[in-house]
Amino acid sequence: MHGNRKATPAVLRLASCALLAAATALAGCERGSPGGTEESTAGPDGCPVVHSRAQEAVTRAERTDVPWNGPTSGPAAVSGKTIVYVAQTMTNPGVAGAASGVQQAGRVIGWNVRVIDGGGTPTGIRAAMSEAVTLKPSGIVIGGFDPGSTAQQVARANAEHIPLIGWHAVAAPGPSRRPELFTNVTTRVEEVAGISAQWIIAQSRGRAGVVLITDASIPFARNKSDLIRRQLATCPGVKLLAYENIPIPDASTRTQREISSLLQRFRSSWTHSVAINDLYFADAAPAFRAAGLNGAGPPFNIGAGDGDPSAFQRIEDRQYQAATVPEPLSLQGWQIVDEFNRAFSGRPASGYVAPVHVATAGNSDGATTWDPSGYREAYRRIWGR
Repeated sequence: MHGNRKATPAVLRLASCALLAAATALAGCERGSPGGTEESTAGPDGCPVVHSRAQEAVTRAERTDVPWNGPTSGPAAVSGKTIVYVAQTMTNPGVAGAASGVQQAGRVIGWNVRVIDGGGTPTGIRAAMSEAVTLKPSGIVIGGFDPGSTAQQVARANAEHIPLIGWHAVAAPGPSRRPELFTNVTTRVEEVAGISAQWIIAQSRGRAGVVLITDASIPFARNKSDLIRRQLATCPGVKLLAYENIPIPDASTRTQREISSLLQRFRSSWTHSVAINDLYFADAAPAFRAAGLNGAGPPFNIGAGDGDPSAFQRIEDRQYQAATVPEPLSLQGWQIVDEFNRAFSGRPASGYVAPVHVATAGNSDGATTWDPSGYREAYRRIWGR
């Protein structure tokens, strides 16, 4: 899972009319304030200026030939290290994908990597962290859970000078003081949220009826959905029909029922959906199918989530999901190993944050993950491997 992150100034500028939009969203009212700076741009396609900017952003994010823009220099490989990856749960495809990347990179750099599965429960995660610290490894990865939930174990690791690196562990990418992490590897939530909303604006030409699905019990997810809502509000032709709160643990039992209800309420006015995680669309598919809807849409659905293999498969098969904003999980695993190597060498964190990407049937070419090129070669050169 993720933590809260603050919106960038650019996102905040785009959200000048967000407060009124948030107030009206649950009622399904028209987005935006009469005094909003973008309202005057509304026209045949809903918001020509905003639409043009959104289309440019989406076109960039859909590219698959982006050259490596991460580190090209750093310390050579330090030998004889052992890394423990503590996983929130290995049934979470994002957590498991990042763990696999760490294992691959560990083999290349010549380190031992062990994965301990927390099983997705607070008790299991604390036990896994306790075991990891007791092993006294060279470094520990906090894989997809809040370090605050294992504060005692984190304090022990800090006291024993075991470097900690998070994967989606705290609010923002980069080093953290509280909790003390050498760095946290993740994309920026404001960029993921922004491009998800921009994809809807671009795909609909600024004329959309949108359902937004979130888990308001998770601060990160709530923040992400609020950012999506604000970005959608920059286009007056986009209406937020419903803001659905479905806790992720309840998704398998509630989503189908909620989708059926929404279809009855909004019918053809519902053209697009965005969810904070792809998994909602797996659970929604039976309801769409039962309603006789074409898997290729509408509604056209985008997941602002990790981009797990099942999401790529739904997109490829055109089965009730049109796009996802995937994490480059393998790349992030390699980055974690490189960040540890910098920590062991007394160097600062690299500061690298992978750019956002939008995967569709038109650019994924049958892939089941987002795996950009260039990073393996770059890290091998840095490490001398």
